[in-house]
Amino acid sequence: MTQPIVIGIDAGGTMTDTILVDADGHFKIGKSATTPRNEAEGFIASAEDAADAWGISLEELFSGVNVVLYSGTGMLNTLLSRTGRKLGLITTRGMEDMVLMGRGLQAWADYSYADRLHAVTHHHPDPLVPRRRTHGVTERIDQFGDIVLPLYEHEVHAAAKKLIADKVDAICIMTIFSHVNPVHEKRIAEICRREVEAAGAEIGIYTSHEVRPVIREQSRLNSVLIEAYATARGRKQLRGIEDISKKYGFRYGVQTLLSFGGLTSINHPRLHETMISGPIGGILGAAYVGRLIGNDSLICSDMGGTSFDMGVITRGQTRIENEPLMDRFKLNVPTLHLDTIGAGAGMILKVDPLTRKVSLGPESAGSDPGPICFAKGGTEPTIADCDAILGRLNPDYFLGGKVKLQVEKARAAFKEKCADVLGVGVEEAAEGMIDMLEADASNALRRVISGQGIHPSEFTLLSYGGSGPLHLAGCSKGIGFKDIITFQFAAAFSAFGCTTADFMRRHSVSTQIDIPTRAGETALAEFGERVTAVWDDLTKAAVAEMIADGHAREKIRTVPFLMMRYTGQLEDVEVMAPLSAVQSADDMRKIIAEFETVYAKVNHRVSRYGEAGFSITELGLIATADKVKPVLVKRPLGKSDPASAHKGRREAYIGGRWHKADLFEMDLLQPGHEVVGPAIIEHPATTLVVHPQDRVSVDEWTLLHYAHA
Repeated sequence: MTQPIVIGIDAGGTMTDTILVDADGHFKIGKSATTPRNEAEGFIASAEDAADAWGISLEELFSGVNVVLYSGTGMLNTLLSRTGRKLGLITTRGMEDMVLMGRGLQAWADYSYADRLHAVTHHHPDPLVPRRRTHGVTERIDQFGDIVLPLYEHEVHAAAKKLIADKVDAICIMTIFSHVNPVHEKRIAEICRREVEAAGAEIGIYTSHEVRPVIREQSRLNSVLIEAYATARGRKQLRGIEDISKKYGFRYGVQTLLSFGGLTSINHPRLHETMISGPIGGILGAAYVGRLIGNDSLICSDMGGTSFDMGVITRGQTRIENEPLMDRFKLNVPTLHLDTIGAGAGMILKVDPLTRKVSLGPESAGSDPGPICFAKGGTEPTIADCDAILGRLNPDYFLGGKVKLQVEKARAAFKEKCADVLGVGVEEAAEGMIDMLEADASNALRRVISGQGIHPSEFTLLSYGGSGPLHLAGCSKGIGFKDIITFQFAAAFSAFGCTTADFMRRHSVSTQIDIPTRAGETALAEFGERVTAVWDDLTKAAVAEMIADGHAREKIRTVPFLMMRYTGQLEDVEVMAPLSAVQSADDMRKIIAEFETVYAKVNHRVSRYGEAGFSITELGLIATADKVKPVLVKRPLGKSDPASAHKGRREAYIGGRWHKADLFEMDLLQPGHEVVGPAIIEHPATTLVVHPQDRVSVDEWTLLHYAHA
């Protein structure tokens, strides 16, 4: 292997995973505990682990790479822990209570069914800006962009002075219909900058039309507030990553992953678009693997220490969610759609001594203090402790032996706090807990599949994350997938997926173009002119940003897209335009035909309803520039006997009794090998448990296919 040229990092809630890629697409992975207080520490430890696997020093690694790609959770944690900046808000008079009112959907988001029934437990999300630091100013622009009331500038001066006196860190500006005509927002920002300069203060100014110029005022407001509130600390963490990378010889700027699946600089002006970057990498990696294996309907499942994330690719279409929920806030941030439940190996287990009711989570032990068996101060039993007690985890090979698991310590605590309270044996209780976790994950997978309107037999399940292979057998049993696949690099699959992405910018703007079913030639051509004019403006903005990031103009590709629906529907479908400009009525018909094709893939052929007409609610443009990507090497299938990877036997408790399970080294399995359970396939970063009579076969890409008996 040659010198690595790409470093990909996925910093999760528990572990930080690294993947190194060279010019030929070969890769190695590394792993270390996440360090939430200073993510740079976990980043370097994980990178060093990967460099050791490659056989080079950190200095050799960083001085030779062209791309350092980091996806983490710093900004999301800032939002969750409410440790962001002190904000002030200037908005249209009469709309001062928007923050407190929120939206019905977000007010009840993340509540259990029981809590939705009993409203007494309900509370609104804590506001990011209190009512006393929210100031309304007289102005009004209507939905067509016409000025109904002029801006009362003296009110803006007064509001700015009050916020400066309140010592805010940032002033957010959001006026009604500014996505159609931002003239008032621009003037308010100009006045605020003058007042801040006159006061000699350091206060950031954020306008909603610059952050997200799209319809839905509440979501646009949330977007600008979160950009101002959470990204400063996140940017500081990312700059810490960049600083330490340069200390070891890195010559360029660090990149991060956008929520809709592309790379961007950490200096990206809308950094809130990267808040949930980590899990997105898994969907990108899944799409890449799907193209290799020739299956375009995939369920992506990522189980780590804290959560179980699921993404869906249906007949080649990855669903884009325009208004994702983030900590009970609806945002106008295009995001690859993910479903998430609290289910991971770090879930804390509790048994009520009175009712004997078992609860999994929702708290996680995380990386600090972690499960009891890590011996880092954890005192509450977790699923990982159960895995260790039952012999499914190798106490001498966790993280390649860097962490020696304290199985007896975990067993004693689990016996006292769980098994004895339930009145059952330790092994029975531990396997019961694992069964509950796997049942939760299995039910979540079934819900996701049922929402797609196609049979499970059309889907291939891709399982990854540090805990994914460990619990794969129980999660997938009985659903009837076409195929079940996991990976030798499962623990770093999201980081792998990040490295399959290209550099990207995505710009969009709301529109309202309603096309009647029987629109004539002239009308269709006029609709096309409106569409093309918007695309031209977006192209200029996106290309300018890419060039500013150092990409050569000739290497930048642009693809326009539309958000469309049948008139009267509530949900849009993203349609990649089949042409770069609409120059005739026939071109417009091609776009409508493309929408109907995509609609039939995402939903079903019989659900098309062209008689209602068509509505274009948003126009956008994606600009990309290539980068080197990892390559999975295809090799011929060999013999099925995996003796060369066999490394002994260990007692493991599976299915209600102890078995002498065969042990295999995952990295030594070769194309053609077949493993029959009970068996445990070990990797320094993950473990694959093969239940009795189940089989694992290795294909020509060295992907691991799991088959239930």
